[in-house]
Amino acid sequence: MKIFGTFVSACALSAAVAFGASAASLKVAYDADPVSLDPHEQLSGGTLQLSHMVYDPLVRWTQDLQFEARLATSWEQVDATTTRFNLRKGVKFHSGNEMTAADVKWTFDRLQSSPDFKGVFNAFESLTVVDDYTIDLKTKEPFPLVLHTVTYIFPMDSKFYSGMDSEGKDKGEIVKHGNSFASRNISGTGPYVVTEREQGVKMEFDRFAGYWDTASKGNVDHITLTPIKEAPTRVAALLSGDVDFAAPIPPTDLARVEADAATNLISMAGTRIITFQMNQNRNEALKNPKVRLAIDYAVNNAGIVDRIMKGFGTTAGQASPAGYLGHDASLAPRYDLDKANALMAEAGYADGFKISMMAPNNRYVNDAKIAQAVASMLSKINITVDLKTMPKAQYWPKFDERAADLMMIGWHSDTEDSANFHQFLSACPNADTGDGQYNSGNYCNAEADKLMAFANGETDAAKRAEALQKLEGILYAEAAFIPLHWQNLAWGVRKGVHAESIVNALNFPYFGDLVVD
Repeated sequence: MKIFGTFVSACALSAAVAFGASAASLKVAYDADPVSLDPHEQLSGGTLQLSHMVYDPLVRWTQDLQFEARLATSWEQVDATTTRFNLRKGVKFHSGNEMTAADVKWTFDRLQSSPDFKGVFNAFESLTVVDDYTIDLKTKEPFPLVLHTVTYIFPMDSKFYSGMDSEGKDKGEIVKHGNSFASRNISGTGPYVVTEREQGVKMEFDRFAGYWDTASKGNVDHITLTPIKEAPTRVAALLSGDVDFAAPIPPTDLARVEADAATNLISMAGTRIITFQMNQNRNEALKNPKVRLAIDYAVNNAGIVDRIMKGFGTTAGQASPAGYLGHDASLAPRYDLDKANALMAEAGYADGFKISMMAPNNRYVNDAKIAQAVASMLSKINITVDLKTMPKAQYWPKFDERAADLMMIGWHSDTEDSANFHQFLSACPNADTGDGQYNSGNYCNAEADKLMAFANGETDAAKRAEALQKLEGILYAEAAFIPLHWQNLAWGVRKGVHAESIVNALNFPYFGDLVVD
């Protein structure tokens, strides 16, 4: 096990003194731990969950999806393309360095260079330091999602990450799935300091005694995070009292957790779409829209929700869930096996073909079971599937390689807006802009991209909705991907852990505010 930074032990000792007898410890079980300590290496739920523990964003979402000031205390529109943010004074990083506008500028520049995050920030032209506690954020054109995007700016400790490491490498370098200083070391402004990490085994966090948010009622001074891939084992650990907080709770165990006298179940509807992408560059057949439509028609996603998810999900025919501007109620799921076989014959593939499929087995609820079900369904239209499932730590490098014809990907909109789904999952891949960064199907439609660009520069909600719904219609007509369902969320906690106030639809629990009896 490795201790990250020589300042950690002092912080931990100070925390113990500061919180005293009223402090509490928490044992958390997730299905997997973060793949890296670098907040910009991978745009994923695990990375963002870690970020909300060790860092603070400028602005964060509330449970009712409003905006809450954090490291930015206020903001104002200076002109049509410039928003001024006033920063909180007196904020310390875990290293002891003070946070200033220079750190925010350094972080913003790093985000724009990150292969994963640059797409989120490509609407922005610049971040200008006005003074030590004021920044101007300028977009390329009027942009309706400035605050939505600012929730992804977690100021990093620029002094801590500057210079060279012991191997002569830049401490601030972003290395995808690699071994870098930033992937192993961390210094944030957040409520917790990482004290130990053993990848795939355990992470330890101590409360940061110098944390700026003294108004927080959170009293958890120590967190142990243990990844438990197998859902039955994870739930058993909760019910036996070995852990205090467990997620996700699979649909098969919701009733058990709810009925147990020592635990509480917390659940809510989710907006994460679970899909399969079809790689047109790897498999010639998948370039044919009739084949992609046949695959979509062959997948009984209502059956998956009913039998595998036990009803704990909402069947999807598109990326945008109800309530998003792009949602079109007419784009319904379309299971029809006869239609699927007819389309295969029309495309010249009545006898079928072989494809490879990959999926994680510890990232999404029942992901491996879903993949197995889809593979079985495709056999009904003479498609033979070579399926491989693996832990997410091994899966994401394979996903980035586009290593299979069909690959599973789930996505929660980073901006709580429809355009984000297309920008990352189905836009024409563009390494310069970051568009299509998670488009393993290599789908590309210029008209759809134009509609996304229009929506990202339009402030009129009605016009944005019209464009985004038209975009969803294009993707539906061409079967750009296979939509399965929107995944619901469930957490299990032991009695006395008041997590109902710190969980949210984004699935980024705010552990710094957690109160434990």
